[in-house]
Amino acid sequence: MRTTLITAALLGAFGAAVASPASAAPIGPGTVAAPADIVSTVQMDRMERHMERRHMERRMMRHNMERRMMHRHMRHRMMRREMMHRM
Repeated sequence: MRTTLITAALLGAFGAAVASPASAAPIGPGTVAAPADIVSTVQMDRMERHMERRHMERRMMRHNMERRMMHRHMRHRMMRREMMHRM
């Protein structure tokens, strides 16, 4: 979440600099300064890492379950088709 906020802020700053008209004064090295409340280094704390790992594990579990269910469904359909074909 922090990274998206920082990315949005940086894109907004660069977008404003690029969108300025050509007749505007040239941008010097000290004119564009990042606001003081933007965090420059982004590191996840223990809880964020834990929740991210848990989220990924749950996604993989769900993905595997959906694959198993699909295979089961296909196997069931093939069995029914064979049974109907024998009649």
